[in-house]
Amino acid sequence: MLGLPYWNPLIWIFVFIIALALAYYFRSRGQKKYKKGTAQTEIFLSGEAPPEAEERHVKAHNIYWGFFETLKGYYKENMRAHTGIVNDYVIWFVALIALTAVILFVVGLL
Repeated sequence: MLGLPYWNPLIWIFVFIIALALAYYFRSRGQKKYKKGTAQTEIFLSGEAPPEAEERHVKAHNIYWGFFETLKGYYKENMRAHTGIVNDYVIWFVALIALTAVILFVVGLL
């Protein structure tokens, strides 16, 4: 055996080739009547003429405004801990590693 069967690169290559063959098979069975550059590729808007690209653009100063507004209470509490200073993040990282080491030492895994 060439190692664990699910980590064998030859098996993954074989599976990838089969997936590509299946994708090509299903794609080849699609509509043959489709033609690029015709009315088939235009936007359908309930039979109305679509507006120009500039008019279709949704104007917003921030696309995630609703998301942030909904979770404002959560973010307000967590923003205090995130100062943006690298030293603060390093201190948190070292403290968590030390806490993990203490827990593992107490449990007896270290």
